[in-house]
Amino acid sequence: MSRRRVSIKKRENVDRKFGDPIVGKTICALMKDGKKSLAEGVFYGALDIVKEKGMEEPLAVFKKALDNIRPMLEVRGRRVGGAVYQVPVEVRHERKIALAVRWLVTYAKSRKEHGMENKLAAELMDAYNKTGAAVKRKEEVHKMAEANRAFSHFKW
Repeated sequence: MSRRRVSIKKRENVDRKFGDPIVGKTICALMKDGKKSLAEGVFYGALDIVKEKGMEEPLAVFKKALDNIRPMLEVRGRRVGGAVYQVPVEVRHERKIALAVRWLVTYAKSRKEHGMENKLAAELMDAYNKTGAAVKRKEEVHKMAEANRAFSHFKW
């Protein structure tokens, strides 16, 4: 970290409908080839599908789903004397959000439903119910951190 000046945070990318920066990050993660309006349509369409399925407020479902995906710990490689140890470390808040959004979009894309709106809506509902591939990925990361707890004294 530089001692000369404080790093300047970039302006948060908020969405038009809700004004939420996390929704903006998700839309940007969905975006392909710079087509943001198409990504917005997919995201808002997925929220409409969630609402049609009889779930509660769609934005609340989205927030709860991200909370269920968000990891608390992860492992980082640490080289000590020629060997690389997987050291469990806590995840910073910004990285928690970035990982949760990335996993949500990645596992939504790999689903079998037709249309990205349906895929994203299904993954959101699965994450809300603590099932689905993104939640499974979080549990795998936590298991890896728990298994390597013996190396936690190598934190730097």
